[in-house]
This record gives sequence, C-alpha cells and structure tokens, in this order.
Amino acid sequence: MTARATTLATPDGPFTLVVSDGVVLASGWTDDVTSLVALVHPTLRPAEVEEVDARAADQDPDLAEPAKAVSAYYAGDPHAVGRVPVRQRSGAYRELAWDVLRDVAPGERVTYTEYARRTGRPAAVRAAAGACAMNAAALFVPCHRVLRGDGTLGGFRYGLAIKESLLAREAALV
Repeated sequence: MTARATTLATPDGPFTLVVSDGVVLASGWTDDVTSLVALVHPTLRPAEVEEVDARAADQDPDLAEPAKAVSAYYAGDPHAVGRVPVRQRSGAYRELAWDVLRDVAPGERVTYTEYARRTGRPAAVRAAAGACAMNAAALFVPCHRVLRGDGTLGGFRYGLAIKESLLAREAALV
C-alpha cells in the first residue's frame, strides 16, 4: 500500500496527515511523517509515503478532503473532521471504541468512565483509555474530548496545551 502525506500549518502547530485513497490512516500535531506512519497498524501501514507540499494538498485527490476538513475545523466548523473517513485496525473492542469516540460531539467532554459506558462495557475504563492512547488519527477520532473522572485533562500524545486549545476552540464554537 502507498500513502500520501502533507503537513499543514495550524494555530496549534504543524499538523500532518497520512492518507490512502482519501481515508485518514494517521494524523497529529507533528511534522514527523515517520512517527505518524509508525502509529498505523502493521496491516495498514503503507510501504511508501509520498510527501505533498501543503500548498498542493487541496488539489490532491487523496489529501484534498482531509486537508480541507482540517482547515474548516480551524476556520470554525468543528464538525468538518467528523465527515472524513478514517481507517484504523486493532482488536474488536478498540475498533468499537474508536467508532464510539467519533460520536462524541464537538464541545462535549466525557470522562473515561462515561466513554467506557458508551462502548457498552462500563467496567472497561482502562481499555477505553487504551483506545485513546493508541489512536493514530488524532482530531478525526477526537480522543482530546475525553477527560479524567475529576475533570482534569489527563494525557494527550501531542501535549496538554494542544488538548486544552482544542477543547477551548470547540467550546467557543458550539
């Protein structure tokens, strides 16, 4: 499998997309394509990744929709990224948990306990947290909307400042 990647400038720093056939495989606030590709499940991991200049991304058949969605998100449409297809692989629970996470609305915050309940396994709080930790498609699968039970931010692969920024941005828009 081959993929295409681009790094976009955002208010929260560089944001890189790794996409195959218009479907997001990995994304996050980094300009390190290799580190994002490493997050992709081995069965989906592309053998080659062609990097595309951000100025051409909106004209690229694979990258256009995801790149436009990121731009729309930062321009004030927090729902834009939810309309882009994502492909991640893991065990059955984790795949379900990622699907459930995509249903957490912009501006909504859920605890890990509530997130586990929404997956249909209320006792699986650690497994739900693990799904957040292993999420390769940040922003498109909004793990930033999950908080600790006491309401604090918890962790985030790209840093708590970005998580806090995303939550504040979404709260102001909805």
